Amino acid sequence: MPHSPVYLDCNATTPLDERVRQVMCDAFADGPSNAGSRTHEFGLRASRTVERAREAVARVVNAAAEEVVFTSGATESNNLAILGLAEHADRTGCRHVICSAIEHKAVLEPVDALRRRGFTVSVLPSSRFGQVNTGELRQALTDRTLLVSIMHVNNETGVLQPLREVAQALSDHPAYLHVDAAQGYGKELDQLRLGRLDLISVSGHKIFGPPGVGALIARRRNGKRPPLSPVLFGGGQERGLRPGTLPVSLIAGLGEAARLALEEHDERQLACLRFRSAMLQRLAPLKPRLVNGASPTLPHVASLSFGSIESEAVMLALKHLVAISNGSACTSASYSPSHVLAAMGLEGEEIASVTRWSWCHETPAPDWDAVVEAVHRLF
Repeated sequence: MPHSPVYLDCNATTPLDERVRQVMCDAFADGPSNAGSRTHEFGLRASRTVERAREAVARVVNAAAEEVVFTSGATESNNLAILGLAEHADRTGCRHVICSAIEHKAVLEPVDALRRRGFTVSVLPSSRFGQVNTGELRQALTDRTLLVSIMHVNNETGVLQPLREVAQALSDHPAYLHVDAAQGYGKELDQLRLGRLDLISVSGHKIFGPPGVGALIARRRNGKRPPLSPVLFGGGQERGLRPGTLPVSLIAGLGEAARLALEEHDERQLACLRFRSAMLQRLAPLKPRLVNGASPTLPHVASLSFGSIESEAVMLALKHLVAISNGSACTSASYSPSHVLAAMGLEGEEIASVTRWSWCHETPAPDWDAVVEAVHRLF
């Protein structure tokens, strides 16, 4: 029986931790559970499960539990953070939004929806190394700027954005700061704990939790919540911001995944660094070029190319050995050139050659000799 390829696409989605699976099964085993039913023990038990998870999700970023709003994932959280400020913008006249050119489509498209509604949008360019320039952010700010949305970690390159400097640039400005932290939540801790980050989007399936659940962390500023309005209607759940019956088992899984991410952070990072070092050493005969090599990156991802060999050819040659990708999983079906790599200044042939390798603390070593041999045949 042939062996399965080693999974190296953890930026797309991570494996479900068995301990998380067990917590979810336990939540299912508790019986019928609607956390909104407060008149009997079943509902109260579900509510307690949700609140424990809320505390665990908040603890990762040093937020208060009541600042966590559960959603279906980071995409919904991004939409709530961005579109949810539109009514406040209409009331105040602050209808200017700033984002970067390397944001995920889950940010770029809601921002574009605001543009179609008459908002002014400034898109910050990326450096050649995949980071935004905070000097350009300062220049883009106006007294009508409502929102700045800068991601924590890029999903294609793994490059960390300078959130500390971004927060400093906004220290004397009232604009709300939103961070799409889908790729970095639970993996890089310090920057997400900055109090100036008003809105943080989180996704369960990026931290070894279940898909279909996430959170928006909406921090109070001077005791006041961000002035969000719901974008969905039909119930009073989640402080009126996200209606619908809460998926207790999924939320329990997210909470356990968050707890484990915090508890095991250091050892996970070390394991990912060891894998990275071994991978680059074993691939060295192919002389790979690291697109993100000169930037601060998370230790579990590498964007690399092998000369001018197209990424599609590399993935096909390696499909029985390793599962890798050539961009965002959310747009891979379209086969359109990466807007992230284009924003970094790469051109057509360069973009077409880039592959993304992303692993985790439990990823086994593939047969590196076979990997090198398979790619070498393509030269």
